[in-house]
Amino acid sequence: MAGVREWPVHEFAEDARFRVVRPMAPLPVALDAEVERLWGAAQGRMGGTLFNGPVFSADVITARLVCGHWTEFRRIVAQMARDELFSVIGARPLAVGGVIVGPDGVVFGRRPAGAVYQAGEWQLPPAGSVDQGAARGEGAVDVVAQLLTELREELGMPADAVTAPRLLGIVEHGGSHVLDLGIAVRTEWPAAAIHAAHARAGNGEYDPLVVVPRADLPAFVRQAGVLMNHQAPVFLRRAGVWPAD
Repeated sequence: MAGVREWPVHEFAEDARFRVVRPMAPLPVALDAEVERLWGAAQGRMGGTLFNGPVFSADVITARLVCGHWTEFRRIVAQMARDELFSVIGARPLAVGGVIVGPDGVVFGRRPAGAVYQAGEWQLPPAGSVDQGAARGEGAVDVVAQLLTELREELGMPADAVTAPRLLGIVEHGGSHVLDLGIAVRTEWPAAAIHAAHARAGNGEYDPLVVVPRADLPAFVRQAGVLMNHQAPVFLRRAGVWPAD
């Protein structure tokens, strides 16, 4: 993304709710054609691995309620490729991101260099877009269920490996308008067990995966530099695991 952008932080109550309140609006013909062109280019770069599934996009964000709609992933990809399209597409896709705190520290993973979003960056796993697997009755969206799905798929850890989920807030990407929702969880698993699960049943999303002792977090973030994604320090502090100094 060109230029320097602000990354707004949205405050949250721990009992905040997420809800689909309207259908996806159609695009004008010319805009839809441009979205399809950009989607095709991205598919070419990614070897045809992208899936145009429904993703939750927020329209209104308050501390206790986020209202939105299901949108196509191809619209999000097009908006990332040409950020001026936000003024007409208006997608603000929601993604969950975990802060897994265990006896040996906090889990980090490095994203693939060819990823569409935050390629090659260190992030707090698991993470992923909120899709229709999180849909519940009467338009409700279960963001914690989405996090647990990502936990199983990306790290190979079962849902009961973590406890005490807590919403930390949303950091909005200053260019793509992706909304990263931090959710802190605790685990009793030691680092060795986390690494073993990742090696055995993870989907290869992170290479490498590391567990950083709490006292070493500032040094780890500094060493990563620009390859540490922007929201990670925000979520670490809100989770209460960033050292006091």
